[in-house]
Amino acid sequence: MSEVENVEAQPNLAPASAQVSEKPPHNPATNPVDWVRANLFPNVQNSVLTVLMGALIVKVLQVLMNFSFSEERTWAAVWTNIRFLFTQAYPSDQYIRMWVSVGIVFVLVGLSLAVWRAGEPVLRRDIARTVMGAAAFLALAVLVGPFAMSTRISWWVGLAVLAGLGYALWRTSGPLSSVPSTTIWATVIVLIIALLWFYPFGHYSFVDGAVVEPQSGTVARSTQLPWTVMLMLGVGSYWLGVLLRDRLPMGFQKPALVLLWLNTLPFTFLVILRDPTFDFGYVIRVDIPMFLLFAAGGGAAIWFISKPGRSAIGRAAAALLLVVAASSWMVSLFFSVSMLQKFRLSLLLLALFAIAAPTFAGDKSSRRTYLFAWIGAIALLQYYVTVTNTPSTLASVQTAFFTGGFAITVLMSIGSLLLSFPIGVTMALARTSKMPIFRVLATGYIELIRGVPLITVLFFFDSMMPLFLPVNMRPAKIMVALLAFSLFGGAYMAENIRGGLQSVRKGQYEAAEALGMTTAQTTAFIVLPQALRNVIPPLVGQAIATFKETSLLIFIGISDFLLIARTAIPNQTAFLGVREEGLLFVCAVYWVFTYSMSRSSRRLERKLGVGDR
Repeated sequence: MSEVENVEAQPNLAPASAQVSEKPPHNPATNPVDWVRANLFPNVQNSVLTVLMGALIVKVLQVLMNFSFSEERTWAAVWTNIRFLFTQAYPSDQYIRMWVSVGIVFVLVGLSLAVWRAGEPVLRRDIARTVMGAAAFLALAVLVGPFAMSTRISWWVGLAVLAGLGYALWRTSGPLSSVPSTTIWATVIVLIIALLWFYPFGHYSFVDGAVVEPQSGTVARSTQLPWTVMLMLGVGSYWLGVLLRDRLPMGFQKPALVLLWLNTLPFTFLVILRDPTFDFGYVIRVDIPMFLLFAAGGGAAIWFISKPGRSAIGRAAAALLLVVAASSWMVSLFFSVSMLQKFRLSLLLLALFAIAAPTFAGDKSSRRTYLFAWIGAIALLQYYVTVTNTPSTLASVQTAFFTGGFAITVLMSIGSLLLSFPIGVTMALARTSKMPIFRVLATGYIELIRGVPLITVLFFFDSMMPLFLPVNMRPAKIMVALLAFSLFGGAYMAENIRGGLQSVRKGQYEAAEALGMTTAQTTAFIVLPQALRNVIPPLVGQAIATFKETSLLIFIGISDFLLIARTAIPNQTAFLGVREEGLLFVCAVYWVFTYSMSRSSRRLERKLGVGDR
């Protein structure tokens, strides 16, 4: 054995104290007084800055509290119109559909937290410090707010008790004693349920179109019961996931959850909320035979193309299918038939699967998995196209869409992100391609979209898009806006992903080439996962920007969250001119959701080690 081999064969004999730890050293919790002295008043300069910034924060807080809780504010305008703000014109006699949709989301959240084993231990002293800090901040807010002295004293007593409990928790906790975050969230859920049933928030409602004077007591039973059920569904689904996650193969659990999440948005909006009236005779005569044709014929073609050694024939067949699929769209200039629309979309999907088939070529198990993916994809595509072309049973007062308010904000933000992501990946790969035609086209698209404001893109699609469609085809404003947001977001996302592609080192490409991987396999399995991991912060920033930019829907006449608060509520007879309260509530809702996305991104970055490895 050579000297080099002998050295490599030696075990790691270094003592444990000399080995480098993967985790950072533990930072012990300090006394709150010591923390304030060390972080806020360490020297004269920092002490002066702390006093000045503290005075500025107090002044801003005083202005905000006086504005929010003065006698001039009419918060009944917001609380009475909560349902109007979130779902607008959805029929009250079918509102159970809205709660079913929310319940599906809560169930998936609980299952996802269990399967991905979310929940990390939180130091009890950190919890205590947070409780004491929150109590001190709320006490300051009550002090500078326009409250009566009796109200202030009641609040101070309650907050003093809360701060005392936090300090007692800090004193009785060891340096490393912790609590699972799931326990904390369960406690928060129990407190929310208790507040709904026992705290006198007041009862605000409409009766026969007239506003009822706010009544004392708890919120209405129509609010208490559904939200209690939703929260219990989330907790119950979490414990169900804990029981099942060790009994089911992980290779099934995570893909199934991802598939369910991807189908949640279209299924809830197009099926549950829209309630289509299917013509089952037409479904049996046309829809099912078309599905069987594409599932069997397309599956046979994909099975043949994905066999190893047939990559050249597969690419030629895929290119031919793509040409046929593109040519079939010319038929729309002369005909506008739902069956032809479904056929064109199915043919285009088959061409895309055929193009990607050589990348997933392998043994029979891999080919079988890819075949099942094709059958599932074509089934979902044809089902949703059928649902979209089927009339709805809802008799909504809104002609453009069956709901509005915050529901439209959620639909636009999530829908545009789901559509803009593949657009961004495709454009980023095309712009970094060695083929000039793809690189030039992608660069032109990205620079053109990025050089125009979003509001201009919205106006353009709203006014000009019908000119490029058949005479009898008039898309709904919500679909036009969704396309505009997706194309606009795809251009910005493409540049973020291109930066991630450039961050992957050349050695990764060389290693993949040494393993005999094709260019497509290298991109799909080696380069893209690393690139997307490196650009999580800008991608989340793009998601937050898209969520906030949905407020621009007001300019093309869509009744979104902001339009209702800014225009609809102030025009109600009972709340004429009451605008500031609704706008402040909208700001608070936007902040809660964007801050939650930012915090989730930070946790994901820490888990994946973004910037550390």
